Amino acid sequence: MTVVVLDNGGGLIKAGIGGEREPLTVIPNCLARPVSSKKFLTGDQLLSPTEDLTSATVRRPFDRGYLINPDLQSTIWAHLFSTLRLTPSHSSLLLTEPLFNLPSIQRHTDELVFEEFNFKALYVADAPGLVHLYEASRRPYGLVSKSQCSLVVDCGFSFVHAAPVFQNFCVNYGVKRMDLGGKALSNYLKELISYRSINVMDESFLMDHVKEKLCFVSLDVQRDLMIARKRGNDNIFKCTYVLPDGVTYTKGFVKDPAEADRYRTLSDGATGLHTEKMETDQQEHEEKLENKNKIDLTKNEFSLTNERFLVPEMIFRPADLGMNQAGLAECIVRAVNSCHPHLQPVLYESIILTGGSTLFPRFAERLERELRPLVPDNYRVKISTQEDPILGVWRGGSLLASSPDFETMCVTKAEYEELGSFRCRKRFFH
Repeated sequence: MTVVVLDNGGGLIKAGIGGEREPLTVIPNCLARPVSSKKFLTGDQLLSPTEDLTSATVRRPFDRGYLINPDLQSTIWAHLFSTLRLTPSHSSLLLTEPLFNLPSIQRHTDELVFEEFNFKALYVADAPGLVHLYEASRRPYGLVSKSQCSLVVDCGFSFVHAAPVFQNFCVNYGVKRMDLGGKALSNYLKELISYRSINVMDESFLMDHVKEKLCFVSLDVQRDLMIARKRGNDNIFKCTYVLPDGVTYTKGFVKDPAEADRYRTLSDGATGLHTEKMETDQQEHEEKLENKNKIDLTKNEFSLTNERFLVPEMIFRPADLGMNQAGLAECIVRAVNSCHPHLQPVLYESIILTGGSTLFPRFAERLERELRPLVPDNYRVKISTQEDPILGVWRGGSLLASSPDFETMCVTKAEYEELGSFRCRKRFFH
């Protein structure tokens, strides 16, 4: 029997067949209507290189990490299954669900799966357990596999979770959450750019692209803020992003990739950059200012400086930006301290990063620096990143779906009809 593996995230849906290494598709979990169109686009249509999504109206079935619009999710799934030529009535479904999902949402999800799409069987998994399973299978002689224990840090679209996993089960009482994720970072970037340059508050897809291409994690925020105030070539963070014009090109892009990567030349211990030919730099700066003034009239591009590292900084210092939240390092320490003392040293030594926000350059290095002073000196801290943090959960699901015991773990349609959603859910130990 075919097993459809669906990592149904708030930002992206990863869908494919159990047993495969790669999903068949990765699409935004939303509908969007471009200004020039009267109908909403979904799935692969949103990924078309010719589609202009400037100022598109976006509708999402998920809000703050939870499914709030099952009808909209049904529309997206129907298009997805049709495009991939999957037949739900002849398939089982492995579906990922947010941690601590509400019973009412679980009931709506089960209705979608069994009553609307007529899947034969369902297994509901949580992301940390699947990430742990995949990483343990990749390194059969590693610590994660031998101890059957890890701490999965999932920086997703809506939440950041620090979740201890023991023997493939998420230790629910140890899970700690930060109520911010990729969406909050994009919104903060929108505010910064709208305040300084040009109004981009309606540009969801565009700002996601800017964030992914240009943002990075700072290893020394105070030093980088000083550099960001410099002018001319001394400011190695300054780079330009070109907005789509709707005629020549429909997607935004980084004007000069080499300029955008200059920050990588900054050595770790540097307190500043040596300046040479100050007069020449000043002249170049004035010429750029003149060009910038000309460009501003057409509203066709904007520059970024300290926004590039201040946006990911939210994950490490949310309190500095007005949020009543602890940073990621404190979140991890609280999660580990909630577990049995015998597990704590192993958890610190087997931290696994997953989720799209962990793709920011220098993320793991900064996290280790933040974490080390908070951890007892006799404990090792080891942080590993997944080869593809966006697909890590799906690959774990694909592995589980191909196991010989998978069918016995599922709830069948007949059991759902006889017992109802609530009693069937007890099988998943969530």
